[in-house]
Amino acid sequence: MNKKNALSITYAALCLALALVLPFLTGQIPQIGKALAPMHIAVFLCGFVCGWPYGLLVGFIAPLLRSAIFGFPIMFPEAVSMAFELATYGLISGLLYKVFPKKTQYIYLSLLTAMACGRLIWGAVRYCLAGLTGSGFPFSAFWAGAVANAVPGIILHILLLPLLVVALKKANVILNQ
Repeated sequence: MNKKNALSITYAALCLALALVLPFLTGQIPQIGKALAPMHIAVFLCGFVCGWPYGLLVGFIAPLLRSAIFGFPIMFPEAVSMAFELATYGLISGLLYKVFPKKTQYIYLSLLTAMACGRLIWGAVRYCLAGLTGSGFPFSAFWAGAVANAVPGIILHILLLPLLVVALKKANVILNQ
């Protein structure tokens, strides 16, 4: 194993740990914690720092592991649909950051594209899970979960993540080159 692989595994493990712990900072008030989506921050960082394979894996594992250990998010359908959503975040952010020029505007483009794709995947999975259980998942539920109730988290991620990526890039921590 070379140094880059060892660092990628280490950083990915740190991102997974962050994904498990960050929700405790906002979890005292569930509406705020859910709205700010702190677990997503760690997954996006993993994609940007370690690359898409690590981001995809950490994104998929984080909500399932957090549900298994702490009971939140509820495993079905929340953690299952979040696993696909966060895996998409890690995949798209890591892939686009690797292929785009390393300029700040492309960090935003990678982030926004990943956010849109992840929310669409979340909606598709929730729709499929609702079909399997015989319940409904109307467009209004998708809109509320993916957009309306997510606005605080979307704003936080847009403000915070590019700054973190730029700072980590300056500190020579980004391995996804």
